Amino acid sequence: MSVNLVVLKGNLTRDPELSLVGQKNTPKVRMGLAVNRSYKKGEDWVKEVSFFDIDVWGRQAENCAQYLSKGRPALVQGELRQDTWEQEDGQKRSKVYVVATNVEFLGYGDQTEGKKEPEDEVPF
Repeated sequence: MSVNLVVLKGNLTRDPELSLVGQKNTPKVRMGLAVNRSYKKGEDWVKEVSFFDIDVWGRQAENCAQYLSKGRPALVQGELRQDTWEQEDGQKRSKVYVVATNVEFLGYGDQTEGKKEPEDEVPF
């Protein structure tokens, strides 16, 4: 049995990019998510950031485009996918990204008043 499940909590690195795909014009959003990690190495704390591309489809993609923006915290649940291609020079390339099945909007609610700063650290 195989399992392909990922859960990420972090901050958007850019505004969601909405596009319409295919003959049915299915909404798709591509957005970036930064996930922070802190760990102790000897006596020092080390901060590490990982960056992920996230694809969101359908009505949820439209909601992400409408309500999320760069810096906003979000919790993403989904699965890993891998694209592979060959460049013009024959070099093979690949990229792993997340296809979201659920996106929860976290943090500061009203964008106009009482806006809080995005989370600095993501606890594990």
